[in-house]
Amino acid sequence: MSDLADKKCISCKGNIPPFKIEEIHKYLKKVDGWDVKEDQLDGFHLIKEFKFKNFIESQNFVNKAGDIADKEGHHPDIWFGWGYAKIKIFTHAIKGLAESDFILAAKIDQIN
Repeated sequence: MSDLADKKCISCKGNIPPFKIEEIHKYLKKVDGWDVKEDQLDGFHLIKEFKFKNFIESQNFVNKAGDIADKEGHHPDIWFGWGYAKIKIFTHAIKGLAESDFILAAKIDQIN
């Protein structure tokens, strides 16, 4: 969908401001089907639910997503069960979104 998947996540130590809503919408156009939500605890975050035929497909997807996240040093919240997986991405250190969140989303979207 974009060149984001070719980039590398950069570890955030909290030394940058989170994206403002205008920047979020610019990057949202570069990923496929992710929603932006906001809450008081985490600020803005990306969230997407994936559907599968059974539990094993969900588990396999989650394992692949986890491997990608670990290689990128960027760890999303993941829930899964029979026929679904849900992933929430944000940068904990800034309680919001940065480019690395969209990079991880783009990489997860490439999982087959």
